[in-house]
Amino acid sequence: MAGQHLPVPRLEGVSQEHFMQHLYPQRKPVVLEGIDLGTCTSKWTVEYLSQVGGRKEVKIHVAAVAQMDFISKNFVYRTLPFDKLVQRAAEEKHKEFFISEDEKYYLRSLGEDPRKDVADIRKQFPLLEEDIKFPKFFKEEQFFSSVFRISSPGLQLWTHYDVMDNFLIQVTGKKRVVLFSPRDAQYLYLSGTKSEVLNIDDPDLAKYPLFSKARRYECSLNAGDVLFIPALWFHNVISEEFGVGVNVFWKHLPSECYDKTDTYGNKDLTAASRAAQILDRALKTLAELPEEYRDFYARRMVLHIQDKAYSKNFE
Repeated sequence: MAGQHLPVPRLEGVSQEHFMQHLYPQRKPVVLEGIDLGTCTSKWTVEYLSQVGGRKEVKIHVAAVAQMDFISKNFVYRTLPFDKLVQRAAEEKHKEFFISEDEKYYLRSLGEDPRKDVADIRKQFPLLEEDIKFPKFFKEEQFFSSVFRISSPGLQLWTHYDVMDNFLIQVTGKKRVVLFSPRDAQYLYLSGTKSEVLNIDDPDLAKYPLFSKARRYECSLNAGDVLFIPALWFHNVISEEFGVGVNVFWKHLPSECYDKTDTYGNKDLTAASRAAQILDRALKTLAELPEEYRDFYARRMVLHIQDKAYSKNFE
């Protein structure tokens, strides 16, 4: 049976109270319209960003193809002055390039020391801070990071999940976002936090037959739209135009639940990592059994996990 194609709901004029009381507990994506984001949606043109963002060196992804794959790393890391990045990312064809004249650029801003500092647009790009207002839908002490993103037209990011809730603020340009429920993880052919299925619109079903069962939630984001992406929801993002976005991540669980070394918001929770290590040890023990017995006891373990750990509170 083919998976469902479902639209992500769009709501206008949602208050903090309404969001927290009625939408947030559902743990489902929703597009919020009419949120006060400041002047960024009108001011952040190519010219303005080039001028105000300055010549600070930024590390970027450069790809010869539109579909970026973090598993096979079909891109290279390069460094450009911020103003040059903005100008190149807005072009369809480049006079100056690293790989090819139609290469794609992607910036995911980093902390000063990415190994220990989180991204925060207010610190890395202080002259842009006064232009943007973050939705005040969570407590300030829950704030984790604000990630500045710039994408070339046509660029498609791999399907992945994060372990924190976040708002994807579409400042300029247009994106198409496809999301998949955490409950459909078994259909997404995961490698770590990422899906192996790159072409989600025309997947190779001979190679990924279960992918067709995954329920697909889809929305378009225009300038000024804010998409709520709950933690663990898989998302695939396509930049239909040159655009600028900002992700705001926050900790909705107690801080001790998260990996203290995580500066990106995508490392599994500490208890989940411990459980995965225990499972790996159990699988090594099962490998000591003859195939017939290994298969039997593995199936029993799966049933035990389903009985004890699966929730009936989610679709």
